[in-house]
Amino acid sequence: MKLLIPGPVELDSEVLLAMAKPVMGHRTPDFEEILAECWRLLKYVYQTRNDVAIITGSGTSAMEAAVASVIKEGDEVVSITGGKFGERLGEIAAAFGAKVRKVEVEWGRTFAIEEVEKAIAESNATAITLTHNETSTGVVHDARAVGRLAREYDLLFIADCITSVGGDEVKTDEWGIDLCITGSQKCLAAPPGLGFVAVSERAWEAIESNAEKRAYYLDLAKYRKSLAKRTTPFTPSVTLIYGLHAALKKIEEETLEARIRRHHTLAEATRKAAEAMNLELFAERRCASNTVTAIKIPPGLSDDDVRGALKREHGILVAGGQAQLKGRIFRIGHMGNVRFGDLAQVLSALELVLQKAGHELEPGAGVAAAEEVFSREG
Repeated sequence: MKLLIPGPVELDSEVLLAMAKPVMGHRTPDFEEILAECWRLLKYVYQTRNDVAIITGSGTSAMEAAVASVIKEGDEVVSITGGKFGERLGEIAAAFGAKVRKVEVEWGRTFAIEEVEKAIAESNATAITLTHNETSTGVVHDARAVGRLAREYDLLFIADCITSVGGDEVKTDEWGIDLCITGSQKCLAAPPGLGFVAVSERAWEAIESNAEKRAYYLDLAKYRKSLAKRTTPFTPSVTLIYGLHAALKKIEEETLEARIRRHHTLAEATRKAAEAMNLELFAERRCASNTVTAIKIPPGLSDDDVRGALKREHGILVAGGQAQLKGRIFRIGHMGNVRFGDLAQVLSALELVLQKAGHELEPGAGVAAAEEVFSREG
């Protein structure tokens, strides 16, 4: 099955081979060297000088670690929504006793910065949360603008960048992100099961002064203590870190700049192809994601006519809609190791299943539109 979903992504052969190596002791000098190299490369993709915690767990575990380490019961948190994962950060904050003030955002659109500032000004918030790239809707939000507000109002800025770090511009330090979260199986193109949090000095101060932390395994203070010893506080997944190490080396080899440019080109090619196939994009173009494209299922067609047929007839898996978007959209992930050949394959198959289902389109128009973008942008 060919994966073109917003994670997990297909892995490079070097990453798969790395995970086949014999397991070594996680407290040995040899493994410490691998961890040290992973930390160096993670700082490179995060564009940060801050410490980065490596957590054996999904991206959601890193989200919970970030929130649990700085939020106390009764704290007010401003949470920008706009999708399934934007809502998740607010839900996690509420689970740890925070009073969450939501900035509601229509799915498929981005926030109005005036509404965010109004929510901050009317609250006594200590932190603000944002999902930078919302894969449930195919929207990328302006994290830089939120970072400016966070600094102006002296708030901790917690950003879920799980589907943007390594695939889109994320300037952790420059944008003032205090707790920047990502996961292994998205743009980093590493195996699923690892989460990461880049932590600013401001955030470390908040963590160290938080006497009411209700986390144990996900207490970031423990990770900082272990960082000084070039290790992790608990037994890590040695095999997954082998894979992470190989994946991060591939990013360095490609260069972060070239990787981000490739993701941008893939996104633009996907959008142009969808429009050429007489399809409607779900997200507004001005805030469309560069790692996943959400497309409306044409009137009269079902999810099975599109996604089901792609899977049955062509061995291609694309994602469906979530929550209220279930059965209304499908989502093509173009992150990680996706190249033009992969995209051309799914677009060609998509044309065939749409034609078969009775959707009107010009045969070959989608692939031709994508080719035009690639020939122009290189």
